[in-house]
Amino acid sequence: MRPIIGALLALVALRGAGAQETGSVPAGRPAAIVDLATPDGARLVSGTWRYHDAAIVPVDRTHDVAPQAGAADFDDAAWETIAPDALDARRGGGRLSFSWYRLRFTIPERVGSLDPTGATVVFEVVVDDYSEVWVDGRLPQVLGASGAGLARGWNAPNRVIVARDVRPGQTFQLAVFGANAPLSQPPANFVWIRSATLEFHSDASLGVRRVTGGEVKRLRPEVDAIVPRDATIERIATGFQFTEGPVWHPDGYLLFSDPNANTIYRWSPDGQVSVFRPKSGYAGVDVGEYGQPGSNGLTLDAEGRLTIDEHGRRRVVRLERRGQITVLADRHDGRRLNSPNDLVYKSDGALYFTDPPFGLPKFFDDPRKELPYSGVYRVANGEVRLVARDLTGPNGLAFSPDERFVYVDDWDVARKVIMRYPVLADGSLGAGAVFADVTRSDPGEQAWDGLKVDREGHVYAAGPGGIWIFAPDGTHLGTISPPETPANFAWGDADGRTLYITARTSLYRIRLSVPGVRPWPAPSTQTALTAQTTRSRP
Repeated sequence: MRPIIGALLALVALRGAGAQETGSVPAGRPAAIVDLATPDGARLVSGTWRYHDAAIVPVDRTHDVAPQAGAADFDDAAWETIAPDALDARRGGGRLSFSWYRLRFTIPERVGSLDPTGATVVFEVVVDDYSEVWVDGRLPQVLGASGAGLARGWNAPNRVIVARDVRPGQTFQLAVFGANAPLSQPPANFVWIRSATLEFHSDASLGVRRVTGGEVKRLRPEVDAIVPRDATIERIATGFQFTEGPVWHPDGYLLFSDPNANTIYRWSPDGQVSVFRPKSGYAGVDVGEYGQPGSNGLTLDAEGRLTIDEHGRRRVVRLERRGQITVLADRHDGRRLNSPNDLVYKSDGALYFTDPPFGLPKFFDDPRKELPYSGVYRVANGEVRLVARDLTGPNGLAFSPDERFVYVDDWDVARKVIMRYPVLADGSLGAGAVFADVTRSDPGEQAWDGLKVDREGHVYAAGPGGIWIFAPDGTHLGTISPPETPANFAWGDADGRTLYITARTSLYRIRLSVPGVRPWPAPSTQTALTAQTTRSRP
């Protein structure tokens, strides 16, 4: 993070209105709509509505919902069949009442004049009063969603993407769980469906509002093997205060920080942006003094647990599977850390992080600062060990693919260097050597920020003018320059070839030919990231 502009950005008025921070699917403009509350609409998609009361039953010293009818293969053959135009009939077992509606439907050959091949299908339902929607046995869960589920409010549209790139003949199973509300004062009208529709969107990228811009500066022909000639830089979300610290989760979404807004956000390929963690770095009474109180760098450990650099709390923490926080580092030699900035795990489980003072209100001159240096640290077996202290503002860091070296860049406008340190057998670092120095070639107030390495050993660093790409020998091959100055980036998507870029007020991405080195957590890590309760920003 650039310290000179940090305080200025904190004074900027909130710009979140442009960011879509709900768990609901964006409305878009459908090419066709099927009204599932009419006989003709249900017949078009070969759909039959079935209904059953749900009950809260005692189970093993607690309570649960019965039946558990969200599964795709749940047998509802004995349930009541209801006519589509009778969905508005009041149902349920009393004031505090719960209900299940299930519908299996098939994509038809045509929807009016539309050939649905390749379309995105959205299911929208309005249940009086609350609803949850299962699609083929899966309940979409978005932390902090202001839509999709009980949290949004009664009689609110619940929108979920059923599938993208559909084909005629495909069959889907929907299960809608309804509840009478408000729960603390349930009315006497029980549960009913106000409306239920399928939307067919011809744009398969519904929710991803692509805006292209920027450029790729090609200095050496070798860069063409990394960045395809036809690659474009896309803006996929905007309206934030200052985006930083992205990490891709293998379940298919991006987490990133906005340290100015004190928030971790979640972006999904549906174009949805939700608040993953509010107060992500600080909640003190003096928070108004901080330009960047929130989290900065994010990464995952080998078990898929999110690890967070918290600026304001001046510590590195790990989010456990049940939502508890474990503090990994907050002091060295009995003194508080400055404000941890970026971090990376080594394959042996050791964590390395940088600790400049850019999260403190007055940076290097802040009276809260306790350490006389800005360090690079290693955390292993509960020990916080200083491994380098020769940089003014150590920032981004990454290991070479073989982990023989670690690269660390320095936010210092007087000496704009990227250092390379040999990794010794005990995990400490040997004497560093300058890998790149642009002090003279690129003067000005912009220095180095985020840093990553791809699987072929190329080094990427956010610096003056964009993301610089270096060959393993330090040759500058080219620069990816989005419309806004990038702070950090991370490889994402299943193949690891999409570079997601956090740049000032926006998120960008570009497809590359070479996959990046990134965390490789174990499967089934969703529990670790869904155990917390949060909310959407207004």
